[in-house]
Amino acid sequence: MRGFKGLKMTMAAALLASTASMAVAEDVEVLHWWTAGGEAAALNVLKEDLASKGIGWVDMPVAGGGGEAAMTALRARVTAGDAPTAVQMLGFDILDWAKEDGVLGNLDEVAAAEGWDAVIPAALQAFSKYDGHWIAAPVNVHSTNWVWINKAALDATGLGEPTNFDELVAVLDKMKEAGITPIAHGGQAWQDGTVFDALVLAQGSDFYKAAFVDLDPAALGGAQMATAFDQLLKLRTYFDDNFSGRDWNLASSMVINGEAGMQFMGDWAKGEFLKAGKVPGTDFVCIRFPGTQGSVTFNSDQFVMFNVQGEGKKAAQAAMASAIESPTFQAAFNVVKGSVPARTDVPDTDFDDCGKKGMKDLAEASANGALHGSMAHGHGAPAAVKNATYDVITAVVNGEYSDGASAATALADAVAAAQ
Repeated sequence: MRGFKGLKMTMAAALLASTASMAVAEDVEVLHWWTAGGEAAALNVLKEDLASKGIGWVDMPVAGGGGEAAMTALRARVTAGDAPTAVQMLGFDILDWAKEDGVLGNLDEVAAAEGWDAVIPAALQAFSKYDGHWIAAPVNVHSTNWVWINKAALDATGLGEPTNFDELVAVLDKMKEAGITPIAHGGQAWQDGTVFDALVLAQGSDFYKAAFVDLDPAALGGAQMATAFDQLLKLRTYFDDNFSGRDWNLASSMVINGEAGMQFMGDWAKGEFLKAGKVPGTDFVCIRFPGTQGSVTFNSDQFVMFNVQGEGKKAAQAAMASAIESPTFQAAFNVVKGSVPARTDVPDTDFDDCGKKGMKDLAEASANGALHGSMAHGHGAPAAVKNATYDVITAVVNGEYSDGASAATALADAVAAAQ
């Protein structure tokens, strides 16, 4: 029965793809923010896959690693009555658009034909579906609590990979003594938030959930949050003077080139290392942020399909969604991107050591209830709350608070006002 079911799904998918290709006089116009080198290389995997099916690609890139600029551009297009075919989107942004009547398309047919419900984790489906209907095709799962370390710089410290905050500080001090910038960082709100996300998670998986998912006022304004802010103030002393406004990929380049020791960034950073010809374990080290071992914060890039007119356009959307969820594409794309597949049935054979670790960590965290949507990346709480946390975190990074307790109080107040 299992083999017959698989055969039926394969036949259904083939029929769907055939139907789509017959009607593909239309191209897909895709709005996205994958403009950095490693990201662009990964996106090209999708472009080439669609081209092999006769589907043209009209590119609409909007630079900006967190996607805020892309969402602004999207709002302008939709307001003008000219929505793109598909849009890269994250978390609660997807659900916000889904609430607007008649704006998004429907992928139920292709999802049913290919059995997405059985292979895409429920944590992702929470954003891929709305009111029981598929509205988006998840491309990947990024985990955000990673540290990327220049191996030569780490070896020069004479210390091992840090497993807690005190060990991390010891490594950073040694790097500073050696005359390199200990932490490569870009002073943008989402990057500040990425670092703080990891610090909060290091206070405990249950604490992270209470603070950044449940939005418990006691957790947001309490002693553990104050500790996380104090640690952020400490890490700030290891940034270079030119961090403000730096794009994330330029910070990655600092680590790649040995100008800096490490970067706290999601696993999309690995794509930059790979594109530069660097090898995990030889040129760079990937570890979970010290204190977060066993827990994972995630975001998931998804392509949301907008409501378009014409069978050719709808067929092209269906074919694009089918291509995105193909296990072969999921492996090929995520190997290049640095992320892990959105499907649970993709083997780790083609992935490097960091990729295999990412897939193992994700499965472990999911099984143990320690997999959490990232606040910093729009998967923990709605945008208004996320932006409120950004304001306080960035204020701390910019020196507007001198102690963690006052910052924690400000955070609790800001989140309360944003709800």
